[in-house]
Amino acid sequence: MLSPETFFDTLRRKGIDLFAGVPDSLLSGICACIEDRCPKSSHVITANEGNAIALAAGFHLSTGKTAAVYMQNSGLGNCINPLTSLTDPEVYRIPVLLIIGWRGEPSVKDEPQHVKQGRITEKQLNLLEIPYWILDGNTDMKKVVQQAVDSLNKNASPAAILVRKNTFSPYKSSQKTTMPSTLKREDALACILRLAKDDLIISTTGKTSREVYALRESFNQKQRDFLTVGSMGHTSSIALGVALGRPEKRVICLDGDGSLLMHMGAIPVIGSMKPENFIHVLLNNGAHESVGGQPTVANRVDFASLSLACGYKKYEKVCDIEGIQRAWQKLGREKGPLMLEVVIKTGSRADLGRPSTTPAENKQAFMQAAMEGAVHG
Repeated sequence: MLSPETFFDTLRRKGIDLFAGVPDSLLSGICACIEDRCPKSSHVITANEGNAIALAAGFHLSTGKTAAVYMQNSGLGNCINPLTSLTDPEVYRIPVLLIIGWRGEPSVKDEPQHVKQGRITEKQLNLLEIPYWILDGNTDMKKVVQQAVDSLNKNASPAAILVRKNTFSPYKSSQKTTMPSTLKREDALACILRLAKDDLIISTTGKTSREVYALRESFNQKQRDFLTVGSMGHTSSIALGVALGRPEKRVICLDGDGSLLMHMGAIPVIGSMKPENFIHVLLNNGAHESVGGQPTVANRVDFASLSLACGYKKYEKVCDIEGIQRAWQKLGREKGPLMLEVVIKTGSRADLGRPSTTPAENKQAFMQAAMEGAVHG
């Protein structure tokens, strides 16, 4: 396996002066190393990957220097617009080094939402006409970095390093994400699931959906929640569509801070549509916990002012079980859209499993629950 510190130092010696992106579990060691070793002004954890490409472009425009953008390969979709209309050699010719975690690589076992993305990742880079080099634990790292940098300098356009699973050795960050709460996410979810009863629930990707699934099993209840195993940032829009489709049923969106920040433009759209049956639960631990615990900026966002300014009718903020119960009673008397921010701490149990059902089976179970009592005609 390769040393994150050596990789980082090699990039810095080659003139990479700014790092930006969205954390990925395959790159967790690199992300943690960057967070530790970079000055605050030289590392930006962005809301989404497209933001990072644009930020890297702006840095190059003002300095003539090159930035590195890290991401999971699923984030390539968020980058297509700026990669083809901003940094492309046929437009502004802006070099950006892409460091991409290769989830779902063919022949490497992974979760369902990563399989197709992994299979088409190389095709996507070829279609985008972005040269790339594959990095694994046995690769001559310095040679790969040099080849990528040579391409950046020669073509004045993006180049990519595609990182295989288990390429980098673990790196423990000295940075700690702290939120003023002792509440575990799973305990908060257990409370909400009991309160929600027959409501329709849409849960965000990562550990939130895994915990919802595990809790339903522990309660010996049917799976009736839509577990958004991919599509980070789009949970609230899925929930809005459900709320518009079944206005007579209450819809609970279980969102995370990283997810909400990724596509925050959904919030004013929800506010403008005024779905009276919509409760937006923000589980805020100030971290990208499912991919390594890197910090988000959510601990500095005034979600009360944000949600109310965007058209939400009421907002409550809690940090314990009693607070959830009190807020739920209060919000239950109001018409939506409503926001409940639940401040939680980072961490999950070590034996947390993954859904044993397929995404298609989960979809069918959710649709059956959603259509209970529907009048057809």
